[in-house]
Amino acid sequence: MSEKSELIVLVPDEVGERALASLDGVRVVRYDESAGPEGLPPEAADAEVLIPGFLAQEAATAMIKACPKVRLVQLLSAGAEKFIGHLPDGVALSDCKGAHGGVTAEWVLATVLAVVREIPAFVRNQLTGHWDQHVTDTLLGKRILLVGAGDLAEQTSRRLAPFDVGPVTLVGSRAREGVHGTDELPDLLGEADVVVLLVPLTDATRGLVDAAFLAAMPDGAILVNAARGPVVATDALLAELQAERLRAAIDVTDPEPLPADHPLWSAPGLLLTPHVGGSVPGHLDRAYRVVVTQLEAVRAGGDPPNLVVGQY
Repeated sequence: MSEKSELIVLVPDEVGERALASLDGVRVVRYDESAGPEGLPPEAADAEVLIPGFLAQEAATAMIKACPKVRLVQLLSAGAEKFIGHLPDGVALSDCKGAHGGVTAEWVLATVLAVVREIPAFVRNQLTGHWDQHVTDTLLGKRILLVGAGDLAEQTSRRLAPFDVGPVTLVGSRAREGVHGTDELPDLLGEADVVVLLVPLTDATRGLVDAAFLAAMPDGAILVNAARGPVVATDALLAELQAERLRAAIDVTDPEPLPADHPLWSAPGLLLTPHVGGSVPGHLDRAYRVVVTQLEAVRAGGDPPNLVVGQY
């Protein structure tokens, strides 16, 4: 994007107004996302950057059509799959990588510990007054395979280290120093006690975890999905859980939201949360700190560091 005398940026909330107010050469204008295009202020006619609300793809799509000069959509989320391929020609997309990795890694650690120490079962016993003292599994020495090698994987690896886990292996889209390529997965899966999915949803990762992937995991291993629901073939995972061969912790599902009568709800060995990995206090403040760095680059006449190229 070229440098302008004044960069008009549309923001959907007070947090954004406050966070971006001090940026030189940037004019921050609040809009009412709930009102649709009708909630756009007159300044929208000259706005070059639109910031959609957190996880608000449908509303943003309508807004863009009503903003003829918008050249960049800056997300507050790290996941961009709902926008890729759905923006008009000439409109760039930037995600919020780096904002939510820490708290999502916290969710990974919490759920893995809960599964290995059988916390869900003990909670159910507490509700019925049933005392069931027995030996549980442990995270100590577990071999961890992180499928994903970006910010979230780095944050997750760092949080696992104090628990004296076994080797932590990273897998990325391509092999490089310290990172294996996805083509090596068939050989790596059989050596992993815990497999954590930390990848974006793309054509390459959709359905990545299919029946063959799961079959390659050892008996009793744990699958953790902190990525996106469609990365996993739901029926294949359900079959492994119902056979009680694998365990799992998932924050995302396919379909999502998960219908009340879906068999995943009652699958044995599964800990399921409703897409809350990044939903903690301060998530917008952290997101806008990343947005500041993106807009500073744009204001200087360059591309935002988190520019989405292709499918990541």
